[in-house]
Amino acid sequence: MTVRLVIAEDSLLVREGLRSMLTRRAEIEVVAVCADLGETEAAIEEHRPDVVLTDIRMPPTMTDEGVRLAARLGRGTGVVVLSQYDDPEFALAVLTEGSRGRAYLLKERMSDPEQLVAAILAVAAGGSVVDPKIVDALVRGNRSPLDGLTPRERDVLAEMATGLDNQAIAAKLFLTVRAVEKHINGIFAKLGLSEEREVHRRVKAVLLHLAE
Repeated sequence: MTVRLVIAEDSLLVREGLRSMLTRRAEIEVVAVCADLGETEAAIEEHRPDVVLTDIRMPPTMTDEGVRLAARLGRGTGVVVLSQYDDPEFALAVLTEGSRGRAYLLKERMSDPEQLVAAILAVAAGGSVVDPKIVDALVRGNRSPLDGLTPRERDVLAEMATGLDNQAIAAKLFLTVRAVEKHINGIFAKLGLSEEREVHRRVKAVLLHLAE
């Protein structure tokens, strides 16, 4: 299957570098190349791509256009966000609505075309990719905090990673909602996320799951 791709990047050099790199790949069809958020939204409307490869900051505001684009697009369109920022908070913002069909990579990965293409293909198939440096910043080089989770807690966390709410997780795993809530509280406690805001601790837990 050929993945239809829109590239969104305000830097001319980076934009043309991505175009040159990705148009050579038989598994990817670059249908549009855009320089700002307005152009990107118009291209998505016209071409209905499978995946959008976007910078995290673009005109007109140069703040969080890539994050807002990822939040706005439905799950039928994958989003790979390229960023120069290895702060986990940026990745958390991209994954707040669920990790399915979403990826967050540092721009340094552009030097490895295979890794970038693999992320695009994974997202097109509904998968998720998070740059290893982001996860390193979360766990600070310690052993995986997931080692302490029970098998059932891992099951619940895996369903959280797909974006399901507690009621949907309960139905999927044949549990009560109260049992799911108990497992999730156990996950947060073991991952040291009990004091985090609800959305952030849920997404941080998912980030750690994806790192596995």
